[in-house]
Amino acid sequence: MKHEDDPGSIKFHVKKFLLANKEQFIGKKMVDFPAGNGITSGIIRDIGAIPLPFDLFPEYFTMKGLDCLQADAEKGIPLPPGSADVVICQEGMEHFQDQLTVLKEFNRVLKPGGSLLITTPNYSNLRAKLSYLFSENERFLTFMPPNEKDSIWMKTGNDSGRIYFGHIFLTGILRLRLLAKLSGFRIHKIHRTRASSTCIVLFPFLYPWILLINWLALKKNLREAKSSGDPDKVKVYREIYNLVINPRFLIDKHLMVEFEKEAEVSEVADRLTSRNSGFGLT
Repeated sequence: MKHEDDPGSIKFHVKKFLLANKEQFIGKKMVDFPAGNGITSGIIRDIGAIPLPFDLFPEYFTMKGLDCLQADAEKGIPLPPGSADVVICQEGMEHFQDQLTVLKEFNRVLKPGGSLLITTPNYSNLRAKLSYLFSENERFLTFMPPNEKDSIWMKTGNDSGRIYFGHIFLTGILRLRLLAKLSGFRIHKIHRTRASSTCIVLFPFLYPWILLINWLALKKNLREAKSSGDPDKVKVYREIYNLVINPRFLIDKHLMVEFEKEAEVSEVADRLTSRNSGFGLT
């Protein structure tokens, strides 16, 4: 069975998303980064959209009839600003050492209101939380923690110095949400992926404690937020609470989140507030 037709693969869920929304994607320019072997770019083409595949190692792209260009998202994607309608970043975030820079670059190439779909191994699920507690590891009893022998998946010895890192930069939903917010995106929709059997077993034992602890933290911080007179802070705290107690994030194997571009990167700083008035500077 092909990966894109296997419900256990994240490629299946991305294909399902593309097919379910194909009417709105017809004729749209869709960046596929990292494009990998080209399966997703091929599906984008098949639904009538315009695939724009890029990868750090384009030599592994095998989809006939399409060309994949070499690009390092941290250094820039060779596209003009506002030239794409959609960006799909499938299983890429966990490999980027500067995720904030990458998200800002995705913002740059997207049109206002454009969509960004991100999939990444779910570091917010219960298995990942427990694994980190025991060994600061992605999956205890399966892998060693990140290290210089296992975490370099591919590299070139020429002057380009391309390095494909392994799962060194895993992230959960809360950190991903914050980095996206700092890059001009907001969460538009959360998509379901395959549940982890280990997480399902752990859920009834751990979920009551997760609810209680986060509810207590929310109440304390809401009191402080209301006294500060900042209504947006209350809204943010409630959003974070709803994410951290969402069973989907505690059980699913992968995060699959659709973001919407709500602002240019240059506009983000004006929307932020600082906890401190300054550093004694005038």
